[in-house]
Parts: sequence; C-alpha cells; structure tokens
Amino acid sequence: MAKWTPKHEAPEPLEGPVVATITGGTIVWFVLFLAQLPFYGWYADHDRTWWLWTCLAGGGLGLIGVWYVRRRDAAIKRAAAGRAMPTVIPFNE
Repeated sequence: MAKWTPKHEAPEPLEGPVVATITGGTIVWFVLFLAQLPFYGWYADHDRTWWLWTCLAGGGLGLIGVWYVRRRDAAIKRAAAGRAMPTVIPFNE
C-alpha cells in the first residue's frame, strides 16, 4: 500500500462568529433538556433517562466552551492590539 501524500496545502482555518455559534449550541442543549424533562417518567420506564442527562451534559460542557472561546477571542484581540500599537521612543533633550 502506497503512502498517501497531500497534493496541495491545507486551507487556512475559517474564523467566524465562534462565540455566537457555541452559545447557540449551548442554548439548544438546554432547551432539549427542558423539553424532555416533563417526560421523565416515560424515559425512566423505557430505560432512556440517559437522553436527558446527555442534554444536560451538553449544556454544561457548552458553558465551559462559551467561557473558553470568550477568553480566546479576548486574547486574540489583545494580541492584535499589541501588534498594531506603535512603539513610542521618548525623546529627551
């Protein structure tokens, strides 16, 4: 079997509204949890309570993700501002 080699370079990663995307996904997980909560008895009878806990875990991990991407975006903006700021050399006569 021949070794696979890429024929072209990988594209640059896409940057988009990461915070909004993660926040939206987190909201969806919590909404799914709340929508299934009234049917807990049915899920318990059919041994499917893991569906609820999966949604709750997704929401909880989403909160960690929101925290992470907000800090990441702030760090990227700080780094960009540091590069854009000109260096001032004091002039003493």
